[in-house]
Amino acid sequence: MTSRTAHRIALFGDRDILHVALITVVVCVLSAGLVYLGYLLHVLRVARRAPCRPERGECVLLFGKHAPGGRLDADFQARLDRAMALWRERPPACLVLLGGGPENEPTEAELARRGLLARGLPADAPLRLESESRDTLQNLRNARAVLGERMHSRVTLLSSRYHLARCAWFARRLGYDWELCAAEPRLSLAPRMWPRLLGEAGYVCMSDIGARWARLIGSQRMLARVS
Repeated sequence: MTSRTAHRIALFGDRDILHVALITVVVCVLSAGLVYLGYLLHVLRVARRAPCRPERGECVLLFGKHAPGGRLDADFQARLDRAMALWRERPPACLVLLGGGPENEPTEAELARRGLLARGLPADAPLRLESESRDTLQNLRNARAVLGERMHSRVTLLSSRYHLARCAWFARRLGYDWELCAAEPRLSLAPRMWPRLLGEAGYVCMSDIGARWARLIGSQRMLARVS
């Protein structure tokens, strides 16, 4: 079993997450799927409208991606290509590379660093690596410590289009001043993209309904999970 799989199993064995999953299913069933459809449309809208160039982000947070055996897929490569395009156009004050990895293997952050250097990023570029996280929430939580005082400046969230709605949701919950930057020039609606969009809609749906439910029942413990 990979560490990534173990992490996911641990999450779905958590009583709060099981609680939220049950409430989300009930809400979606009682709405005949319309609630889930609303979140899917939101994910699609964010994915389609996200710009490729930030307006004024002083620091770029580059989200890593699962890279078994150190092999970067097309999505990860596109994120690195976009980061380099931003660097060449207007170098940010700092570039934070996000993502951990299995024990005894390069982390997603380290793989991103190697990929950027191979693309011509200067060796003295202001890179910071966050190499402990295993999911988007952990990415952004841990990045707060890496950013330090820069946490209060606007940051650019750079990731694949299908992933941006999730990034934005967590950034808002964690108190970031943020803007989005899409890796790809436009959203592809090829067949391979739909499972990702559908999965992201489910993730955002459960996260948002879970936070609303936690506020309704006054569970500070559950709210702290996404804060």
